[in-house]
This record gives sequence, C-alpha cells and structure tokens, in this order.
Amino acid sequence: MRTNTIQIRLTIVFVSIGIIAASLLLTAQAPVLVARYTATTSNVSGAGDAIRIELLKWSTDADRDQLLNAWLHPAPPPPPVVAQAAPPAAGGGGRGGGGRGGAAPPPANGDAPPAAAAAPRGAGGGRGGGGRGGNPPAADANPPAAADGAVAPPLPAAAGAAAGGRGGRGGAAPVAPVEIPPETPETSLAAALQKTSSVGILWTSESAGYSIKLAYRITSPDGGERIIFATDRRLGIWSEQWWKPTGTASPTNLPFTVFEFRLNDKGEGEGRTTLTGKVVEDTVAKSIAVGNYAEQPVVFKGVKKVR
Repeated sequence: MRTNTIQIRLTIVFVSIGIIAASLLLTAQAPVLVARYTATTSNVSGAGDAIRIELLKWSTDADRDQLLNAWLHPAPPPPPVVAQAAPPAAGGGGRGGGGRGGAAPPPANGDAPPAAAAAPRGAGGGRGGGGRGGNPPAADANPPAAADGAVAPPLPAAAGAAAGGRGGRGGAAPVAPVEIPPETPETSLAAALQKTSSVGILWTSESAGYSIKLAYRITSPDGGERIIFATDRRLGIWSEQWWKPTGTASPTNLPFTVFEFRLNDKGEGEGRTTLTGKVVEDTVAKSIAVGNYAEQPVVFKGVKKVR
C-alpha cells in the first residue's frame, strides 16, 4: 500500500515538472509585445472591420531618421547608359567598292573582253568601298587604237561611278543613350521601407497582415500619445473589399501607407492615413507623417491601447 502511494506521488511530481517545463518553453517561444492596439475601420470600403496592431518593439530615432532621409533626399539619377554599337560586317566596303560602273562594252573587233574587264555591276564590294570620293581623271577623247590582234582596253566608266558610288555607310548606326528616370521621394521611401526590418503586424480580416516598418511614439505632457506608423504596402493590397476611401476625398496612389494614432491619456483616440493624405516632413516629430492630418477622414475609429 505504501509503495503505491509513493508511486502516485512520484507520478504527480513528474507530471507537474513536465507541465512547468512545457509552460516555460511556450513562454520562451512566444513573442513579447511592447504594445497592442485595437480599432475599427471607418470611411473606407469594408468599414466596421475590426483590426489589431501588435508591436514587438518601438522604432528608434535612427530608424525614424533613416526613413525621413530617404523621403527628403532621393538618390540622384545615374548617368545615361550608352549601349555599344554593333561592329560593322566583315569585309568592309559598305555599299560599294566598284560602284555602279558595270561591265565595259565589247571591243569593236568582236573579241571577248578578259574576265577582269567583264566584272558584273557593282563588283568589288557593294555600294561603298571608295565612298563618294572625287571625280576620276577625264578620259582621253581619242584613245590609242588597239594593236592588231590585241584586246582594246575598256572604256572609262561614267564620272563618279567607278570611284565607288555611295560609300561610307558600312558602319553601324550610333545608339542613343538610355535615360534612367530619376528617383522620387515616393520611390525612395518605398525602397527604404522594403529594406527596413519589421517591428510589428497590422491584422485585419484580409488573408494576410501588413508588416509595420515604422512605429515611432511621441508622448505629450498630458500623458497622451501620438504614434506614427508606416507599412511597406498599401492597405488593401490583399483584397478589393477593404480600404478604398469613400466620400469626397480623393485617393492617393502610394505603394505604401503612413498612418497615425492620436490618443489621450487613457489610451483612446483615432487614426488617419495617407490613403487620401500626402506624406510630409513633420519638423516637430522630425519624422515622416500624414500631411494635413486634421483634414483627412478618420479611418481608424475607437482606437484603444490594450497593452
């Protein structure tokens, strides 16, 4: 009886140790959040959708400065790229060599001219070789008569023909330099956000969340908070049912989204975005921010800090 009691107690001890070890392992693997917010969407398609933001860490001043610098100082455009022209075809000559002189007429005595004299039209390299050079020397008006039994020399070609016709076109045409469009503040900031490590996730009813690349907090003397967020994608990219601005506000076409929460000392407030607003430099926060914040429609209502 006593043996059974000891065995039961040992079993309970081992099970307890296992539960404690499993709990410690799960706790060690679970991410530690520095803040968590909830809200409801408004003034966009799919309004009323519950969202939550889970932050693993706050962005530092260096993180803030890097993104602001990308917005204010886009990289200068690189020099134009000049493509190398293709080398001319082997054999040179372009359009001509022998030009358009053609074969010389047969001699009066009926004998056939030699092969060299009977060359076909343009023989010697197309239309190029000698170019359009100067006129050939004038032909003698009274050429000497051929000796008996000898072949008469060919008559000179027309002026400019034997000199090569239309030369000089054998090389490849020059290639115009390729102009690379200059970087804009929008493209510069988009590239910087892609390279920045994630500090949290914005979860919605869409199939995937949005990686938060900036979560910069500014506290006010009265205990309130102003938090500037930035994602590397435009809200709504995962679905056509959410995040399209409604009402009279004109949507922007930015590939990312900057949004802000402004909370009171109880951790409650609202949020507005660049879905309709522009990105600006906030000289007070020394950060990128939503331009004309007060004039933008409220997109996050009922914001609450739950952690």
